[in-house]
Amino acid sequence: MLKNYFKIAWRNIVRSKGYALINIGGLSIGMASAILILLWVQNEVSMDRDHPKSDRIYKTYNRDTFSGELWVWGSSPKILGPTLKQDYPEVEQAVRINNADFLFTVGDKKMNESGVFIDPEFLDVFDFPVLQGNSSAALADPYNMVVTEDFAKKLFGEEDAIGQTVKIDSTDIFTVTAVLENIPNNTRFQSDFFLSWAYMKKLGWDDEYWGNNSVETYVLLAENASHQAFNEKIVNVTKDHTNGENTTEVFVYPLSQIHLYGKSENGKLVGGRVVTVRMFAFIAAFILIIACINFMNLSTARSEKRAKEVGLRKVVGARKTSLIVQFIGESTLIAFIAGILAILVVELTLPSFNTLVDKRLYIPYSDVVFWFQLIGFILLTGLLAGSYPAFFLSSFSPVNVLKGTFRSAGSAVNPRKILVVLQFSFAIVLIVSTIIIQRQISHAQNRELGYNRDNLIYVMMQGDIQKHYEAIKQSLLNNGAVEAMTKSMSPITQRYSDGWGYSWEGSTPEDEKLDFIRFSTDADFMKVMGTRLVEGRDINIHQFPSDSTAVLLNETSVRKMRLENPVGQLISYGEDNFTVVGVIEDFIFESPYDPVNPLMVYGPGPTWFSVVHIRLNADQPIAENISSIQEVFEEFNPNFPFEYHFVDEQYARKFNDTRRTASLSVLFTILTIVISCLGLFGLSTYMAANRIKEIGVRKVLGASVGSISMLLSKDFLKLVGIAFLLSVPVAWYVMDQWLENYQYNVGIEWWVFVATGTVTMLIALFTVGFQSIKAALTNPARTLKSE
Repeated sequence: MLKNYFKIAWRNIVRSKGYALINIGGLSIGMASAILILLWVQNEVSMDRDHPKSDRIYKTYNRDTFSGELWVWGSSPKILGPTLKQDYPEVEQAVRINNADFLFTVGDKKMNESGVFIDPEFLDVFDFPVLQGNSSAALADPYNMVVTEDFAKKLFGEEDAIGQTVKIDSTDIFTVTAVLENIPNNTRFQSDFFLSWAYMKKLGWDDEYWGNNSVETYVLLAENASHQAFNEKIVNVTKDHTNGENTTEVFVYPLSQIHLYGKSENGKLVGGRVVTVRMFAFIAAFILIIACINFMNLSTARSEKRAKEVGLRKVVGARKTSLIVQFIGESTLIAFIAGILAILVVELTLPSFNTLVDKRLYIPYSDVVFWFQLIGFILLTGLLAGSYPAFFLSSFSPVNVLKGTFRSAGSAVNPRKILVVLQFSFAIVLIVSTIIIQRQISHAQNRELGYNRDNLIYVMMQGDIQKHYEAIKQSLLNNGAVEAMTKSMSPITQRYSDGWGYSWEGSTPEDEKLDFIRFSTDADFMKVMGTRLVEGRDINIHQFPSDSTAVLLNETSVRKMRLENPVGQLISYGEDNFTVVGVIEDFIFESPYDPVNPLMVYGPGPTWFSVVHIRLNADQPIAENISSIQEVFEEFNPNFPFEYHFVDEQYARKFNDTRRTASLSVLFTILTIVISCLGLFGLSTYMAANRIKEIGVRKVLGASVGSISMLLSKDFLKLVGIAFLLSVPVAWYVMDQWLENYQYNVGIEWWVFVATGTVTMLIALFTVGFQSIKAALTNPARTLKSE
């Protein structure tokens, strides 16, 4: 029986090659799109869930009120981890992680690399697979290091890495004691090397100050411990160790939830990336449904071709159940063929897709579970696509069919029309979403930045740059490669430090919870950055030695501090006092989608420097400027390679995540339209063929080509119009929810919907119109000669 069903199914495919091609093509595109999206969704959902102890690992968070709002942040004091491990029996292990950027020297190789400092127990808590060495004891010595497989090859080639030595920052010698498998891309700990916390302590970078939130802390709770009960115990740990001076509350949050639920609202982590993941999971489902709708529509539209077959089978004793099995079997066969093509398409497009989403996704062919999932996916697609046609075709009455009186019912509302409306409703929602996402990106990109990022570079302070800074600066000014140069604690595109606890004349106790971003300069801040002065002057330690305790405020700071005459105002922070020497216009320091925060730019007294910003000479070619700057840096800092970063490129990276969302939306919107139009094309082709004699009669009676084309097109255009009306509120709601993630957003304009409706109508008209005109141009003598 099954063999007979297979033969019939195969013969139907071969006999109707055009419709089989449309069905298989539509399903394969839909399945390939769904597989790509689901690979991405699976990667996102599995983030940090594959660690053997992930169900017991938690990250510490802080919570406090600033400017009347409850904030949550994930950095913690360095002393928190040891305190939790020592004082709370529920904590089986507490580990810390902090960034580590160093120059690595192996023989003639020199490279700047980014890794992390960790407590030695970190590798036991997270259980990264070890290729060589013993991870438990690998960091027992401060001068030991652990590297990944790829990083080991980068350092030592094909040589055995264990026991090899590396010079770090031209000063200390480290020994490789363990090699890990390459870190998978579904974890937040993307590091190529791991150094011991003990070495960070030797560098003098460790402290026990409860107000310095600068590292990440993770705890491994005992197997029977409740993290809710644990949170109740540790909530006041910071207050208790600062005698109530620091009001910050502490809590832990599951590691497996951080990636998806990293957005804080009212002091709780409730959402974030999960919104995007859900959105694309729905897109995957709907693209597959649209492809299945094509199959349903074409199968039911061609019902008259199969009607006599159904009638004859019923006459000779076939039951409805067996007919349903037969038709679902046919759809499953087509789904299997489409599934094979879909895997080929995914394999061919996956490298480009990985570039688009910045992932390392792959098809796990060696995983047995994957094959079961793939077969289940194909069977589900076949069942979904074939279910309605199977029940529809098997319900035909043999008497009517064999008498020749059968006709598929035409009515104002039928399942086929509903399916077409669903297809285009989803396509319209995607088009609207894509337009709004692109507008949001453009809106943020066109926002007034507040400083001049053109011809501005920065260099990280390494080696002898600090020691020879003045000589380097003077040499660069003398050779004409730069217009100005200043030191700072961070790049102008990143926040390295912020703080609260400031007071000034007229301030209130509540003002002490006003959080300020902290930046620094030695001189020429405004000349280098291109910011604009509102009042006062710039900081210049060379011209005004007292500027070691000077600060600049931005306009938001002045407004939040309620200062009428800010210049000359004294600001206290603990035992330190600072004098406001100038006010600068607001500029975007962090996310271009968020409001500008209060900012203080310190003079060189109470701060540190880690970055050199350089304003290039705009009258000379950039390449010539860079070459001159490189010569000077190599002269004064010969042991370190010269590496620089353009500020405009670093600022552009702030849009990467939103750009990826936009690119994915564009891609899958196009695929959705293609699949929908493919089905509409097949449907209109068949409808035109069914009405070919009617068209001939109308032409004989004098109907024009235009009127016939409109007659054949108008029913489809009506369906697209209904789809537009249904999709508008859905699209508005979805994008309104998405835009709530951005405080600085573009809003939703009415013309977006009008443009989308117009474009959709034109696409549908072009798709259907081609077949309509072709049918209208057919010679009636050919179509009516048998009458």
